[in-house]
Amino acid sequence: MALDEPKENDEVFKEDGITFMIAKELFEEVQPVTVDFINNAAGGGFKITSKLTAEEKGCGSCSC
Repeated sequence: MALDEPKENDEVFKEDGITFMIAKELFEEVQPVTVDFINNAAGGGFKITSKLTAEEKGCGSCSC
């Protein structure tokens, strides 16, 4: 996740005053996508989930 400006090939969503963008081609592969803010004793951060499994998303040696 990063700050960016919308591009022509982006799917754009607005939720609670926050704008989210994802490349249309990627969105077709991973939808549905959920973005949650988690705030706990360890700190806060975003949790992004989609229909992809961990094996499909990364190298398999970590939780990326």
